[in-house]
Amino acid sequence: MTPLENALYVVATPIGNLRDITLRALDVLTQADVVAAEDTRNSAHLLAQHHIRAKQLVAVHQHNERGSAERMLGWLRSGQSVAFISDAGTPAVSDPGAILVQAVRAAGFRVIPVPGPSAAVAALSASGLLSPHFRFHGFLPNKAAARRSELQTLQAENGTVVFYEAPHRIVECVDDMRSVCGDERQVVLAREISKLFETFFAGTLAEAAAWLQADSNQQRGEFVVLLSAAPPAEGLSDSARRTLQLLLADLPLKQAVQLAANISGEPRNTLYQLALQLKQADAE
Repeated sequence: MTPLENALYVVATPIGNLRDITLRALDVLTQADVVAAEDTRNSAHLLAQHHIRAKQLVAVHQHNERGSAERMLGWLRSGQSVAFISDAGTPAVSDPGAILVQAVRAAGFRVIPVPGPSAAVAALSASGLLSPHFRFHGFLPNKAAARRSELQTLQAENGTVVFYEAPHRIVECVDDMRSVCGDERQVVLAREISKLFETFFAGTLAEAAAWLQADSNQQRGEFVVLLSAAPPAEGLSDSARRTLQLLLADLPLKQAVQLAANISGEPRNTLYQLALQLKQADAE
């Protein structure tokens, strides 16, 4: 094994299957003078699975990350190597780590990533969504009003938008996506990636909501939600566009879209996307 540098190693660990770990990650965790972990109990299980006895295992999580940074710097200043791992996946990606990395860089020490599992990338790879672009957003706000407001800013993205969601909020999350993006927007729900009950659902937001409601077991576990790119508003007749613009001047968005669809016969979802684009353009 190549000896470790006097540096902070940011090490990606499995998101489910404990064999989804790189050989390099195992080398780093074996050699590091200090292993800093989001939850030492979870990490102890991972290390034991791979027959690694950490020289020193300490907790660094969202509640103590700022205070722990100086402790990490003390070890680095003494010439030691530190490996940082989160409970699952890549640290500092919707997980603790960014504050620690920032402090270490500011102090002049090297930060070395050890790439590996990422739930977002794993979900994208198996989603079948064709957009060449994606935006990783992570977790939406817990509160419904804030969640819908944030979705409003994302609904017109021209690439896939990737979210993380907890099981107790997945139904509300999908319902809010329906209210903002329309029933026909395509979505992929990736549940429990690389674990025993790994499940992928692909369909419209309306179909996803029905799927979740039909079987409460499908509401369990950690989710990656992949919202497809906003469909282009091309193909609408000039009269449909004009009708929609006139209605938007006096009516709420959803009512204007429904009336425009009834009058023109054009697809409601396409009109809805155009209405959102028009509203966004007016706000800029």
